[in-house]
Amino acid sequence: MNPSPTNQPGPTEPIAAQGSGAPAPASAASPNPQPPAPSPASVASLSPQPRERSEPRPPAPWARQIGAVLRLELKKTFLSKRGWWIYFLALGPVVLTLIHWLFEARRSGGRHSMGEDSLIFAGLFMFYYLRAGLFFGCMGIFSNLFRGEMLEKTLHYYFLTPMRREMLVAGKYLAGLAVALVLFVGSATLSFVLIGKHFGAAWTDYLLHGPGLNQLGAYALVAALACIGYGAVFLMCGLFFKNPMIPAAVVWVWENINPFLPAVLKKISVIFYLKNLCPVEVPVPPPFNVMVIDADPTPFWVAVPGLLAVALIFLIYAGISARNAEINYGE
Repeated sequence: MNPSPTNQPGPTEPIAAQGSGAPAPASAASPNPQPPAPSPASVASLSPQPRERSEPRPPAPWARQIGAVLRLELKKTFLSKRGWWIYFLALGPVVLTLIHWLFEARRSGGRHSMGEDSLIFAGLFMFYYLRAGLFFGCMGIFSNLFRGEMLEKTLHYYFLTPMRREMLVAGKYLAGLAVALVLFVGSATLSFVLIGKHFGAAWTDYLLHGPGLNQLGAYALVAALACIGYGAVFLMCGLFFKNPMIPAAVVWVWENINPFLPAVLKKISVIFYLKNLCPVEVPVPPPFNVMVIDADPTPFWVAVPGLLAVALIFLIYAGISARNAEINYGE
């Protein structure tokens, strides 16, 4: 007896799998199969990931050493009991120009011109700052960076630390340079501003719209270069000589006789290059003017890099020599 036709599968229906879990034949597969659903891991890999913040790199060991010495020396140099007289050297011109301002402000009539005040400041800068104040101020600051440690018998603490001697020299020099720049560049700037303050609005216009601002920038640059050059010289003197006053006296005499030296020897000094950078030329008074030997001025693009290169040579030599430096407090 044949089975009922209702029990037979239709021609378009897939044949059910026989038994539990048996796969359907390949011939019965759907003609348009659907692609497999992406896994959560693949979706996460395609989504934009937040950019990880890179931690700042720590400074190099040599930079940390110089920074540590700089912080210590700034406190000692600014508050040094041995250098109290350096503040008087820096504040002297400021007090003089302040008195000049107050005196001329009370005075009625007969005022001098701004050009005369500019020439007066040029003479003050040339004969006081360059030949006395900056010279002796840098001598007191930089020569005591090592010699003062020797006198106080504290230099061995630096030498016992795992620090390269070159980094010690660099840190001390930068500390002394920072002090010198604050004192003497600030002093020259204040003195220039105060010397013509009694002219009121005319002096302000001279500074902002006339040649005053350029002159002020030139004087500040010359003072900064003097601190850099003389600082390197006196740092080396304090490292090599038991009494830095002797080489300082020799250098001071050489710098002050520079106008009377031959043209070739003039160039072996710091003040020759600094004088040519000053914005206002100061005439040499008689009878010394007949003894002055003129020399071709050095252009700006030679004088500034030349001074910086000479200072760098002195510092490199001082750093190399500090490697073999020995301490003998008994001497």
